[in-house]
Amino acid sequence: MHHHGTVFLLLAYAVAVLAGWTALDLFQRLKGREGRDRAPWLGAAALAMGGGVWSMHFIAMLGFDPGAPVSYDPGLTLLSFLLAVAGTAGAFFAASREGLGRGRIPVAGIAMGLAIAAMHYVGMAAMRTAATVGWRFDLVAVSVLIAIAASIAALWASQRETSLGWRAAAAAILGGAVVGMHYTGMAALALLPVHGSMDHSGAPPLAIAVSIAAVTAVILFMALAASMADERSRLVSTLAAAGVGYWELNLKDRSMTLSPRARELVSGPTERPDGDVMDPAWVDDEYHRVRRATALEAAIAGEAEYDIEYPVAGTTRWILVRGSLVRSRSGRPLKLAGVVSDITDRHLAYAALETSERRQKLLINELNHRVKNTLATLQSIASLTARKASSVEEFSTLFQARLMALSETHNLLTASGWEQATLTDLLTKELRPYSPDQFRLSGPDVLFDAPQALAMGMIVHELATNAAKHGALSTPDGRVEIAWSAPDAEGRTMLDWVETGGPAVAKPSRTGFGSRLIATSLKGDLSGSADLNYAPEGLRANLIFRPQKAVG
Repeated sequence: MHHHGTVFLLLAYAVAVLAGWTALDLFQRLKGREGRDRAPWLGAAALAMGGGVWSMHFIAMLGFDPGAPVSYDPGLTLLSFLLAVAGTAGAFFAASREGLGRGRIPVAGIAMGLAIAAMHYVGMAAMRTAATVGWRFDLVAVSVLIAIAASIAALWASQRETSLGWRAAAAAILGGAVVGMHYTGMAALALLPVHGSMDHSGAPPLAIAVSIAAVTAVILFMALAASMADERSRLVSTLAAAGVGYWELNLKDRSMTLSPRARELVSGPTERPDGDVMDPAWVDDEYHRVRRATALEAAIAGEAEYDIEYPVAGTTRWILVRGSLVRSRSGRPLKLAGVVSDITDRHLAYAALETSERRQKLLINELNHRVKNTLATLQSIASLTARKASSVEEFSTLFQARLMALSETHNLLTASGWEQATLTDLLTKELRPYSPDQFRLSGPDVLFDAPQALAMGMIVHELATNAAKHGALSTPDGRVEIAWSAPDAEGRTMLDWVETGGPAVAKPSRTGFGSRLIATSLKGDLSGSADLNYAPEGLRANLIFRPQKAVG
């Protein structure tokens, strides 16, 4: 009669569960990988699963007491290990090939289950004891079916995106199935004692089993650590590909860890990303330093998420830093972790938008001012024209002509964005209907701002209209000489309008609208004056005004 130790069963189950968990985790590393990148993780998953199942088998075997001393054949023992690892590797490889279709999981599971069963029975064949071995083949068949079912379940679970809870449950069920398969196979064993003696020397089975379990656990934990490191590396690489850095703040010693991209974002051209966590070298602005420290303390205390943006010292870069508190299962704060990204473009866009809004408001205010001025000018033109006109037809003719003059000046200002117009352009526009032989312009170009241009445009219109109706431009032989000087030291420009060759001119008996308009316009926006001399040979107008500035 033989029996199994409870301690060995528990050790075997623990190793099987840990092996299942590790294998499932490592197999997840295959997703999204191609070619040579798959091989290391495929091998690691196979070694974790196959090696873990083999260790579970060996620990359980050490707890097996057939009533006689037991030893193991080294060659067969090694072969059983290789069968487990090779069978698991082949099954994982087949299960990971999407092109093999839906049947790949059952086929790979059958192959894996047969490999595990072969490992078990080859390992049993490696046992040497003073007894003859027999088998109950019905239980052998059951154990093989359990191995196949457990393998299919493991491969199916490895294909799913699982939560930690689901993966823990899957590993527990898988470990139970593997252990159940082993002890079902052991129940199929029938030993008949024979006479003889065997060497009882060697280490106690429990010590060997605990040692194997410990070594296996260390190997599996190292595999899990490698998997976690790979997951972290892939996460950091993915974030870096998106231009985002990763950082962690250890709450125990307040030390900060930065990914390469994070270091790149917070480093100035000559600075290293170091310094006290609450007062780092990359923040030298007092306002933003205080805001950052306040937000960081609130996040560490669990009062709010960490979300702050500020400029990096020594650069024109702005960064956005976000983070959350990471806690243990018991709720104890462990670290603050998050991401950092470059938001310089966003800040520049906001600044440009604010500038655009300010300009828009300024333009609207300026437009409102100019419209009011234009309406006031129109009101004055209409009022003064009505006083002089003797009929509605005369009023309409004069008023339309003056509106057209105002319109021409508006066109000039529109072409320059309503900023300025030159004296030459104003004169040329107004004298364009007349023969070039009848007028001559001479003088340097001077600029008028918008209000000055409107005033000068009306003055030139009045002079040209008067010359066309009563003066030099009313006859083919008449001429108009227009000359002006550059601004003097006080910014004043003098313009002479001299008419010759026209009909004799008589001084008007009263001051008309044109004279009043010229005087008013010069006195207002142009800060000047006018002297009109109605000589018999033709009008001589001397205008003094202050333009905006000289060209060039």
